[in-house]
Amino acid sequence: MMVTEALRPFSKRNIRSFFVSNVDGTHISEVLRQVNLEETLFIVASKTFTTQETLQNAMSARDAFLSFIHEKNIPEGGAVAKHFIALSTNTEKVKEFGIDTANMFEFWDWVGGRYSVWSAIGLSIMIAIGYDNFV
Repeated sequence: MMVTEALRPFSKRNIRSFFVSNVDGTHISEVLRQVNLEETLFIVASKTFTTQETLQNAMSARDAFLSFIHEKNIPEGGAVAKHFIALSTNTEKVKEFGIDTANMFEFWDWVGGRYSVWSAIGLSIMIAIGYDNFV
């Protein structure tokens, strides 16, 4: 989040990015109210896909998305797989969550914190500022 704020002058103005990084239910509720769920891509970034805060937020987003498609009578078949992607090293946990592993961006488990921005974890930054500005 801090990186995208710092690089805001380079942002793709037609793409809005939101980041939810704590388990405050109010925060994710406010973000979900601001987006069109039918046109939203959720990026779940977790090295192990076991981090409780990350999974809680991802489950809240998934529940809101599923409620939305049921209200709109949109068939559920593969809907989560089409609107959620994962950045992780843990294929099994990603699959358990319901994200198609074809929509998983893997990275090595030895990639550490300060270097992770240049791994798949940096995908949200690249989307926010554009590929040319990212590289």
